[in-house]
Amino acid sequence: MRRHLPLLPPLAVALAICASAPPAKGATMPDDTPPDATLLASYHWQLALATDQGGQRINALFVRPGKPVQLDFVDGRLSVRNACNGMGGSYRIEDGRLMVGPMMHTMMACREPGLNQLDGLIGQRLASHPVIVVTKNGDMPQLQLRTATGDTLDFTGVPTAETRYGGPGTLAFLEVAAQTVPCQQSQACLNVREVHYDTSGLKTGTPGDWHALPAIEGYTHQDGVHNIVRVKRYSSSNAPAAYVLDTVVETSIP
Repeated sequence: MRRHLPLLPPLAVALAICASAPPAKGATMPDDTPPDATLLASYHWQLALATDQGGQRINALFVRPGKPVQLDFVDGRLSVRNACNGMGGSYRIEDGRLMVGPMMHTMMACREPGLNQLDGLIGQRLASHPVIVVTKNGDMPQLQLRTATGDTLDFTGVPTAETRYGGPGTLAFLEVAAQTVPCQQSQACLNVREVHYDTSGLKTGTPGDWHALPAIEGYTHQDGVHNIVRVKRYSSSNAPAAYVLDTVVETSIP
């Protein structure tokens, strides 16, 4: 069985996030300066708590145990992860509010009804141009969105790989063999080799040599499943290179 995924999945169908909404009754603007774009881009913002105007938890926003809704702010664009579909669009901070432009999203249908609804629930709240406040708290800053209808969404900042490793990584493609190999102290390591693609997404050149790799951050290996993954590689002069999963390009069962 072989399943090919595009290297850069095309975005489809616009989710209009352009409705203007009046400020919530009694809402106040944050006294501090608007969140800095560099700070926003330095963290993955994961939803930790969401309550409505009455203080009740919004359970519909927590339908993926262990995979909270995540916001990423990179180069003027906001991405939403861990909903049913991937979503993304431009953003700006204006008068202490998060102004999100029209968002694009993939067209994948999810079996769970709650997960299918999650895209719309997140989109509606972003469409209200919520007040945005970031509180610095050491290595775990907090981001809060307050919507026009009185919902409060609290996100915890998790440092990105660029933040943790002190700089941008380089993109690479690794072929991961179906079976692991023994390595350090008899632990199982991934058996990988580097492969190359041209600008059209076609394989090119000669693959590198197979070698053992302890782990790819964010990647979970299944015995008997062969993958090609796109990763970001972070090099350091005093530590082995670290690899962080960007996307799974190809999956097959030999």
